[in-house]
Amino acid sequence: MADNATHHYISSFFLVGIPGLQDFHCWIGIPVCLLFSLTLLGNSIIIITIKLEPSLHQPMYFFLGMLAMNDMALASSTAPKMLGIFWLDAHWIDFDICLAQLYFIHTFCIIESALLVAMAFDRYVAICIPLQYTTLLTTTMVMKMGLASVVRAIFLVLPGPFLIRRLPYYTKYVINHAYCEHMAVVKLASANTHVNRTYGISVAFSVMVLDLGLIATSYLKILQAVFRLSSQNARSKALGTCAAHVCTILVSYTPALFSFLTHRIGKKVPPSVHIIFASLYLLVPPTVNPLVYGVKTKQIRDRVIGLFFPNKKISEN
Repeated sequence: MADNATHHYISSFFLVGIPGLQDFHCWIGIPVCLLFSLTLLGNSIIIITIKLEPSLHQPMYFFLGMLAMNDMALASSTAPKMLGIFWLDAHWIDFDICLAQLYFIHTFCIIESALLVAMAFDRYVAICIPLQYTTLLTTTMVMKMGLASVVRAIFLVLPGPFLIRRLPYYTKYVINHAYCEHMAVVKLASANTHVNRTYGISVAFSVMVLDLGLIATSYLKILQAVFRLSSQNARSKALGTCAAHVCTILVSYTPALFSFLTHRIGKKVPPSVHIIFASLYLLVPPTVNPLVYGVKTKQIRDRVIGLFFPNKKISEN
């Protein structure tokens, strides 16, 4: 620890886990481990299926593959440390490792949001201007959109750790959380944190408003195009291609919005509820997404069945 006249800079933080539920950490670790295992298994199956099946080498499935890889990375940035806390009492985390964890968590969350926007745009082009689908969404364009999602997240989140590094941390080292989260770390600083708080809320608000706005606009255009179709069967088929994506949006944004709102306006909500929902936001979507696409998307479902049960007859179109 570095000396500073009368104080010592802290070199590590103590992650409490779920405040008030420490006696149940051992049991809480079971669903966390299950969710993490299912995330790795389900998303690996999605990636392998898309890679091995030539008929799935289309923009929609390339975006799905990117989403699956990002989901695995997001879960891997949080679940192992959470399990260490719940099962091994490994509460301490090095200062720099904590900054790295919060950086990757927020980066992967923003990438996830951007990929959902890209997938909404894919459905918009496929339904509203289908004749231009192959010319607009080329493999090169899909790669550029994926790269743009990553670059945006990297540069939006990058100032966070540096802004935290400039703050002095003397006496407070206990983080009432199961992982390192930006505002949870900022609150421990022994200095004015107005800049950090403004930065954090600005990034979260701008990303959520922009991305949800673009998704809503895409689906508004899609609904307008669908309801202009004369055939009920055509309407159902068009909407059916969006079902999995809509479910993914709901699964991803609902716990995020709840966590965001309760953290800021739900002053009477117990801390344990805040932490549980914040953890669910990071663990549930990566687990559910491959299940949603496996059930809702016939092409994925049939290819997975064919991959693992080659002798089973695949359903006809």
